[in-house]
Amino acid sequence: MSAESRMSMPLGEAIFSQRAIRRLKPDPIPESDLRDILEAATRAPSGGNSQPWHFVVVRDAGLREQFGPLYREAWWAKRRDSGFLTPEDLPPEYKQAAKLADIIAEAPVLVLLCATAKGPGPTGSVIPAAQNLLLAARALGIGGTITTLHPVVEERVHALFRIPDAAHIVYCLPLGYPQGRFGPAQRKPLSEVCSWDHWGNAFG
Repeated sequence: MSAESRMSMPLGEAIFSQRAIRRLKPDPIPESDLRDILEAATRAPSGGNSQPWHFVVVRDAGLREQFGPLYREAWWAKRRDSGFLTPEDLPPEYKQAAKLADIIAEAPVLVLLCATAKGPGPTGSVIPAAQNLLLAARALGIGGTITTLHPVVEERVHALFRIPDAAHIVYCLPLGYPQGRFGPAQRKPLSEVCSWDHWGNAFG
């Protein structure tokens, strides 16, 4: 069965039920599902059809265990950059992400989505691939979320996964079967985030 036929969920259902899934079961994801998800990711558009991406799919438990402390260090480095120094400082919207920082190594799969050249062009071109990946995962009942790292750990993460210096890690996406449920997610109304023709013309 082809990848596209396995992802028979209506696009609208996938989009409107997709949400950040941070609580993941440890159950392994079949390799066939991972291949289909990655095939979908590579179908994303990119500037000049350059396809400036490389996906490092981490299933090895030992590597995930080594990555866990690096991710937690990166997560807290970003919070310190924003003025949050302790768990007590964090606003409520950071609570689930903070928990993920402690347990990310327990996700059965981590996907490091890399731009194969540095600079804003290649980085921007991998963003649609991340969305394709998450929508394909959603269609197969697999959850995930987008996370980023921090320069403080960049060199060590490159060394751990043998990522060449010329590549840039844009996202880390933990994947797994959700402990909770998929959407709908709460979103701001269009009137708050959209304008007609000029900024501020109410989208009512």
